[in-house]
Amino acid sequence: MDIVKEPNKILHQKLAEVPEISDEIKSLIEEMRKKMVEAEGVGLAANQVGENLQIFIIDKNLAEENKVPDAFINPEISEYSREQDQLEEGCLSIPEYFVAVPRSKKIKIKALDENGKKIRFKAKGFLARVLQHETDHLNGLLIKDRIK
Repeated sequence: MDIVKEPNKILHQKLAEVPEISDEIKSLIEEMRKKMVEAEGVGLAANQVGENLQIFIIDKNLAEENKVPDAFINPEISEYSREQDQLEEGCLSIPEYFVAVPRSKKIKIKALDENGKKIRFKAKGFLARVLQHETDHLNGLLIKDRIK
C-alpha cells in the first residue's frame, strides 16, 4: 500500500459512499492504520491509498483522548462554527508542503464506525481540524484548495 501523491486525479474527486461494511472494508481500514503510523500522519483518507471510498482514519491517541472512534465511514460534517482559527497543516499526499489553513474551531460530525454503528458528536480544537482535513479529502479537496 502506497500513499498517492499530488497531482493524482483520485485526490481531486468526490469519493463513493461505502454501501456496506464488509470484511474487505475492515481489512482496508487495518492496512490504512498501519500505513498512517508508518508515514507519521495524524489522519489518512482512502483516496490517499488509491481507494474511491468515503473512509478515513485518525491517530489512535487523538481518538482515545477525545473518546471517539479512529475510523470514520461515510462521514458528514453537519455544522461548522463561525469562529475560525488558522494553523499550519501538512498532507501526506503533498510531501514537504505546509501552509496555514483557516478552519472552524468547532464542528458537528456524523458517520459510521468500522462496525457500522452510527456515531455523532461535537468536536473542537485539533480534533475538529483533523476531521475537517480528512473530510475535505473525501470531497476531493486538498489544503492547497483551501487557501486560494
